[in-house]
Amino acid sequence: MDTDTPNDATAGPSLSASDEGDRHPKAGSATSVEGDSSKNESICLIVLGMAGSGKTTFVQKLAEQLYENETPGYLINLDPACQDMPYPATIDIRDTINYKRVMKEYELGPNGAIITSLNLFTTKFDQLVTLVEQKKNSHKHFVFDTPGQIEVFNWSASGMIITESLASQMPTAVVYVMDTVRNKNPATFMSNMLYACSILYKTKLPLVLVLNKIDLQSEQFIRDWMTDFEKYLDSLEAEQGFITNLNRSLALALDEFYSDLKAVGVSSTTGMGMNEFLLAVDQARQEYIDIYLKERTQLKESARQTILSSNMSNLTLKEGAIPEEDEDDDEDEVP
Repeated sequence: MDTDTPNDATAGPSLSASDEGDRHPKAGSATSVEGDSSKNESICLIVLGMAGSGKTTFVQKLAEQLYENETPGYLINLDPACQDMPYPATIDIRDTINYKRVMKEYELGPNGAIITSLNLFTTKFDQLVTLVEQKKNSHKHFVFDTPGQIEVFNWSASGMIITESLASQMPTAVVYVMDTVRNKNPATFMSNMLYACSILYKTKLPLVLVLNKIDLQSEQFIRDWMTDFEKYLDSLEAEQGFITNLNRSLALALDEFYSDLKAVGVSSTTGMGMNEFLLAVDQARQEYIDIYLKERTQLKESARQTILSSNMSNLTLKEGAIPEEDEDDDEDEVP
């Protein structure tokens, strides 16, 4: 991007097949999610995670694994503040939005500039959705790498627009990356579970938990805490204080929600667990078709039936409801 152009900071994305490298010119035509979702095997993966969880490194290793499986992924970077990109992004928000110029011109801090950059990018997000639709017959996985500040994407209007735009067109799942080493602390574990559950019910999409860095720390203790309430309580016994009581209460309330989440142990350094993750992704895609898509279709049909069954078509105007035009008033009007 030419940083000397004054409008670079606020320019909306202008995407085309040539912009992202048309390596598959025979891609099929675009179809809606209500069409052949069960026949096409493609899926969008929105990768979220707290800062330092190894999210971008995970996307890099996932890209390598997909390439080795001869099913190259379609990689989209949505982090405008990313400095070093360890993987070749097919579409990169940084090619369209100048993060530092946004920060300077709008007099914003780092997080405010990221939100504004995403907002600017979202104004033309339909172009990216069109490209994804055109490529879904030649790519199975469309991976969206989001900003490291999870709240910037998950709780912003632009993040919701991006998620809903993708989910309305093709199978979509959320990938939540957790740092296994940091989660040895029961309070950190519960914070991640709270985030995961809130994301799950906010997006209403399948969610896959990635327990990252298992080359440094086994993820078994997290699986135990997720599935055995008593084991988590035992881990809190050594700690006392308000935060311990809060975590105990949260575990009691959230246990039934996070105990059934799909969790996969992965090492973004060695690639351990990547095949298991791809199997979990296939299950998430089927879950989208069996649950999310059916619910969405039922809601649309219910809304349609409500409109059809309403008495609006039987409404009649009472005499005098619309007053007749007064000829005297017309004569008094100034031409």
